[in-house]
Amino acid sequence: MSLTLLGAAEVMARLADFDAIIDARSEDEYQADHLPGAINWPTLNNAERIEIGTLYKQVNPFEARKRGAAKAARNIAAHIEQHVIDKPRDWQPLAYCWRGGQRSGSLSLVLSQIGFRVTLVEGGYKAFRAALVQDIVARVPKLMFRVVCGPTGSGKTRLLQALAKQGAQVLDLEALANHRSSVLGAVPGLAQPSQ
Repeated sequence: MSLTLLGAAEVMARLADFDAIIDARSEDEYQADHLPGAINWPTLNNAERIEIGTLYKQVNPFEARKRGAAKAARNIAAHIEQHVIDKPRDWQPLAYCWRGGQRSGSLSLVLSQIGFRVTLVEGGYKAFRAALVQDIVARVPKLMFRVVCGPTGSGKTRLLQALAKQGAQVLDLEALANHRSSVLGAVPGLAQPSQ
């Protein structure tokens, strides 16, 4: 059995070292935001998470954990049958949930019992996001920004596209948001991404 706990800052530096990044949170949590390149293997799906959370608050934590464990075990078994059967012995996944606790812990325990070297994000997505914000604060003073501004229709987007073609680093906020500014609105046929 090989289960490693890694701090969020170290995970940020080593994301490329893992064969898979597994988000064990529900579909809605994953859809709202997730680690770069993560795939979603819900330990509890949306409805189950609500049901178990309600039971936890309204009845008691022990009853919720028993029922949650049964649902999680079924879901983890389905993920193994669907995604893991073909994985080689040296496959090394990284797993996380909201706080790095029961959902990703349960999944990681089973994967490590199979014989995979599993790494768990200490503190989960919440800690990763906090570490990312701290990292941004440390990096920003070292960067040099040039802001392109002007009235609607003045060619700002064309300028950004031309600069990008020449190899410049460009951050086109409207393109990232699938939006053409407050005046022109959403890009027809394209949904705006989550955060």
